Amino acid sequence: MNRAAATGSLALTLASALTLTACGGSGGAGVAADAKQTLTVWAMGTEGEKLGDVAKEYEKTHSNITVKVTPIGWDVAHQKLVAAAAAGKLPDVVQMGGTYLGEFADMGVLEPVDTKTFKEGDFFPAAWQQGSYDGKTYGVPWYVDTRVLFYRTDLATKAGIKKAPATMAELQSAARAYQEKAGAKWGLSVQPRGLDTVQSFYPFLFSAGGAIVDDDGKAVVNSPSAVKALENYGSFFKKGLSDKGVQPGYDVTKDFNTGSVAMFFGGPWFTGLLDDNYPDLKGKWAIAPVPADQASVSMAGGSSLAVSADSDHKAAAKEFVSYLTDAKGQADWFERTKDLPANKAAWESGDLAGDPALQIWRKQMDTAKSTPSQPKLTEITSKVDAAIESVTQGKSTAKAALDKAQSEIEGLVQ
Repeated sequence: MNRAAATGSLALTLASALTLTACGGSGGAGVAADAKQTLTVWAMGTEGEKLGDVAKEYEKTHSNITVKVTPIGWDVAHQKLVAAAAAGKLPDVVQMGGTYLGEFADMGVLEPVDTKTFKEGDFFPAAWQQGSYDGKTYGVPWYVDTRVLFYRTDLATKAGIKKAPATMAELQSAARAYQEKAGAKWGLSVQPRGLDTVQSFYPFLFSAGGAIVDDDGKAVVNSPSAVKALENYGSFFKKGLSDKGVQPGYDVTKDFNTGSVAMFFGGPWFTGLLDDNYPDLKGKWAIAPVPADQASVSMAGGSSLAVSADSDHKAAAKEFVSYLTDAKGQADWFERTKDLPANKAAWESGDLAGDPALQIWRKQMDTAKSTPSQPKLTEITSKVDAAIESVTQGKSTAKAALDKAQSEIEGLVQ
């Protein structure tokens, strides 16, 4: 998911005003699942646009249910969700990005997941963790994404690179070879600054054994492992291997197509962008797992589906969420959107099982890591964004930047 630019302050202001009747849920039994009723659903971005078609299919076998899907743009999603939560008007089912869930669970506006119906073991561990907060689960994993390395194979041949870099040291050597021998302007494109720079940094951080917040809710962003990771990240800019002038919103695929950029870390949607926009590039690029430091660990992204604590249609909502998140529903959703299934069983047949490239995504998800849900996660990661920028722009050492971030984050974690 691409997080909306809305700051956490709006959520905190409204949340503090919530004496929410939603905190305890509706209190009644609600409408039975087999009664005639309308389910309201909010979904974001492309998912919001595509979900309506699935809802129509669902209605064919559930004649008593009308599913009303409202697509919401990611740029306004956070504000709309906060306003709806404050007014007690969240939809019955709502898509929750990984950076949102802890905030809304903390408000008390989400219904805990029925873990007898939805089994933790059916999903990738990181995906389940994203839907959990303070010992309870509030979101059922819907789809996942992670980051892998995209690289130009034709330019690799010119550069004398015989295989994808498997370690962080090899990644830097390959970036240099792409520049010196294959004519690439930038060996590796990673984000130097701006909102969500942290997402570009996560593969370096997690592979080095670092974290922002540990599993106990303690800020650990200035640990030796994290400092090492940021030193490595910053070295690509210091050595001229990456462009420190990249602006937020930069489309790396254009420069990847021309060969100006030889490698970048990206999510699964980049495959479609490259295939659709640059068909002549087919056969000239490939993907590989994140190069290992201590291990090969990427970030876990994606979204969960949550039910409003105030919904009068919880039984029907649970059945609809089950339809979307079981193995069959997830495989169908992949065919419609190319979103990677969160349900592991969906990977056992069809293209998901037989395509070698898709298996790279599958392998990466096995070790992918998510940041523990925090109500103030937006504020927390913004401090890390600032630390990264100070290093990539040559204004601070990694240690000093992360020490500063640590002092700012300690008062934000819960």
